[in-house]
Amino acid sequence: MALVPSHCPSCGKQFKDHTSVARHMSQPRSGCNSWLDDLIQLNSILPPSTEHDPMVVDDINDPQVDASSYDFWSQGEDLDSEGGTRDEDSEVKATDYFPEPPLAFEEGYTFLSLFDADENSIYRKTNLYYPFSGRREWRLAAWLLRSGLSMEKINSFLALEMIDDLPLSFHSAKELRGRAESLPSGPRWKSQVIQTLHPTKSPAVLYWRDPLECIATIFNHPLFRNCLDYTSRKEYSTTQRHSRIYTEWMTGDHAWEMQSALPRGATLLGTILSSDKTCITALSGDRVAHPLLISLANIYMTTRLKSSSNAFLLTALLPVTKFVHKNKRMRGVLQDRLVHNCLNIVLEPLKLAARNGVMMSDPMGRSRYCFTMLASYIADTPEAMMLACVGGKTSPVTIAMYKQFGDPFQHEPRTRAKTLEQLKIVRSRACPDDLEAFFREAQKFRLNGVDEPFWWDWLLAEPSRFFTPESLHHIHKEFWDHDAQWIILAVGKSEIDFRFSIIQPTTGYRHFHTGISKLKQVTGRCHRDVQRSIIAVSADAAPPGVVVAVRALMHFRYLVQSPSIDDRDLTRITATLDEFHANKHAIIAAGVRQGKGGKVIDNWHIPKLELMQSIVPSIRNSGVIAQWSADVTEHAHITEVKDPARSSNNNNYDPQICRYLDRADKCNRFDLATSLLDHSEDTGVVGEEFVEEDDEIDYYTDVIPTELPSPTRRPGQPRPITDYFSIAKILQQKEVGSVPVPLRSFVVGRTALHLAYDPSIKNTTVDEVAIMFGLPDLRPAIADFLYREATYGSHIHSIGGPRRAAHDAELPFDKVQVWFKVRLQETEFHDPHIIRPAQTLNCAPPSDPWTLGRYDTVIIQTSSGTPGLPAAFQGTPLRKLGSSFALLAKARHDGHGTIMKRAKRSNGTRMGDIIPVSQFKAPVHLIPRFGTTADTRLTAYNSMEHATEFWLNYFWDKHTFFALSE
Repeated sequence: MALVPSHCPSCGKQFKDHTSVARHMSQPRSGCNSWLDDLIQLNSILPPSTEHDPMVVDDINDPQVDASSYDFWSQGEDLDSEGGTRDEDSEVKATDYFPEPPLAFEEGYTFLSLFDADENSIYRKTNLYYPFSGRREWRLAAWLLRSGLSMEKINSFLALEMIDDLPLSFHSAKELRGRAESLPSGPRWKSQVIQTLHPTKSPAVLYWRDPLECIATIFNHPLFRNCLDYTSRKEYSTTQRHSRIYTEWMTGDHAWEMQSALPRGATLLGTILSSDKTCITALSGDRVAHPLLISLANIYMTTRLKSSSNAFLLTALLPVTKFVHKNKRMRGVLQDRLVHNCLNIVLEPLKLAARNGVMMSDPMGRSRYCFTMLASYIADTPEAMMLACVGGKTSPVTIAMYKQFGDPFQHEPRTRAKTLEQLKIVRSRACPDDLEAFFREAQKFRLNGVDEPFWWDWLLAEPSRFFTPESLHHIHKEFWDHDAQWIILAVGKSEIDFRFSIIQPTTGYRHFHTGISKLKQVTGRCHRDVQRSIIAVSADAAPPGVVVAVRALMHFRYLVQSPSIDDRDLTRITATLDEFHANKHAIIAAGVRQGKGGKVIDNWHIPKLELMQSIVPSIRNSGVIAQWSADVTEHAHITEVKDPARSSNNNNYDPQICRYLDRADKCNRFDLATSLLDHSEDTGVVGEEFVEEDDEIDYYTDVIPTELPSPTRRPGQPRPITDYFSIAKILQQKEVGSVPVPLRSFVVGRTALHLAYDPSIKNTTVDEVAIMFGLPDLRPAIADFLYREATYGSHIHSIGGPRRAAHDAELPFDKVQVWFKVRLQETEFHDPHIIRPAQTLNCAPPSDPWTLGRYDTVIIQTSSGTPGLPAAFQGTPLRKLGSSFALLAKARHDGHGTIMKRAKRSNGTRMGDIIPVSQFKAPVHLIPRFGTTADTRLTAYNSMEHATEFWLNYFWDKHTFFALSE
């Protein structure tokens, strides 16, 4: 009789029988051994029950109930496990939810109910696409409205004979835009002339829309239905609650404290603001816009950080005007005051809602009593200093000044009470209207002369908390401005450029053919690409102390980008920053901290270095800093400001940007509503944002069943990730004979592998392959492999040992097929339910320009561990995928990282063997150890083959880093 699977009553894990459950619960490290005691004390923990309110509906998104019934790991067969589930070894998490959860009431509204309340809804009962004749006409109209074409070009298009013959209800751009104006609208734009005490060269006009309406629009959006976080909580790694886990904003202390200050049953909405000046014109002119974006911290960061989700809305265009004043410093003060004045006007509805609350409807149509607190203000360092009302060379979140930026500890936070008290003293000494006198007094407290900060009357708004660390500027730009320049000077520009140019290219990753020292217009993505390799590239060439200091900062940089951080990680983060401060003297001693003109700098007046001390406290208060990245807001500047500006007549940009966004918003709303009602297409946010550089992707176009996930994408949306886990699952369920065997896509553990349907070489002999790849012992290696298979059956094959078969050994076959590429797909380290883009592994014979062949490195599962390799990869030695199949298993550690040495047999030949593809675990990156000076004969196409020692590159990507650093 088959055993019925059983579940642990504490953590919910599945086991093969009740005996396994009992054994699991008896283990002290499982965290489930105290479940019975917790159950006995449950009555004392739960609040007293109350009568059910008939107006309160059940919250189906209650975070205390696991609503997910989809088992990700059922998609493929786990060849490595014999019982239980794949998550059996993961840490048990315990969660303490806020004792009074938010309540949801009936009689709210939904996105579609607002759509039906439009004045033209009566006409849509017979024609869903009114004021257009039907779906086809709407598609054409939507394309024209979103194309960015001028009215003249639209008229020219509509005048074409082919188009003119179509039965369209509009025949000019004016008629088209007139119909678009009648579509259901969202938050409406308005303008206001701001009166200033000092003259300006042009009127200061503020264009804005109600931020409360923008928040209501985001909160009610149907695409965020399953992506909203309503309840503040404290997560722990085990049921003993020894170590906190920080992820979303709702898991931090700040959200818990805010929720405690709200009425019982209220819903906390964390408002995210972001502002930064951005250039409108390119190459000519100096037209600048100052957009203010708004979003919700309640949206899960995995959704909010996708630009395709459109989670950030433009709520205002702050005026950028020039004041007429003889003193340049005073002109800057007047501009800062104007920004705070405009923010006071725009954000007043949110301040009122934070004090009094407001009823809003969630995507399910349930009404909630909401309070709009300020959770985060995403800004770069100069913008944050201006908004915090501090002067130059002063921290916006602490009381530190520039001489203290290099201190190895965090200074006292700059609280709202402290800044307001200082402003009160300044006002008592000088009138705010007396600009120069007020500024002189403000300078004594290192303030910037703003007399009324926008946040002074926002309930629970604390600048030291809502100015959250921002990874794009505070982490990545700091690396390029400082760390990278230290390394470039320490190694030498020509030497480091040559080293970067001879790193073997990897499919999907940028290769710096000309080096990095002369890069111009360096973007955030370029910062990340340089970070991947710079430590290993410079390890033997730069002074050891410099490498240790920069490597410590790199560890810090990667650790703080984790989407899930516990107290143990916070200790490691603090330790890496302490390690940098303990070794930073080597940077100055080497003379590589230089300013303009090559002048050596002997101080640490770096604002971003001081801001790093605030990252650990910010994680505890507001969750991980990865969720506050400006990458998505910088992208929003393009879609919300620059693209609309390009469709204007290059004169008086702001009102034209607002009209463009109003039309675009109406089109998006209409498109979403008609799609939901028509049920004619999927309305979800498609895929992840990733651009794969491999042009030989095979999708089984001839043999994949039609029910497989479609790899195609709709115009204007990012390319979806091909899910080889799902493909493998569906292929396994097919009848024998309906798909090619062996399957080209299959899953082993947490790894999916995919081979193209057609091999690179369809039919060749074993001896020809041996000659092509330079494998003289290929035939005996295959014979030994087949012998092990016949003797031991299906098992994990090891590498090494003597060749037992003869060079002319007989094989049961003579013809073989050869693939030059295999695609390997993994899941995210912190969340196994998120699929990563597949990585192409190359295994190609010699050709031009790869005269020695092109072979990538991969981690392979073997039967024994690898001495010296990090614990996360024990038992999985590094292998060279390709002709030599050279084992790189001899590892040792030095002060800069892990060194891998090419393994050889006793006769001096490279060690290798036949290994099933199913033993491939993960791609890994190795960088040749170039020594003090790299050999000038090396190129990007031969450096891996000529090297005998390699650096294991921990920083290739965050997934690899987290796995290796565990």
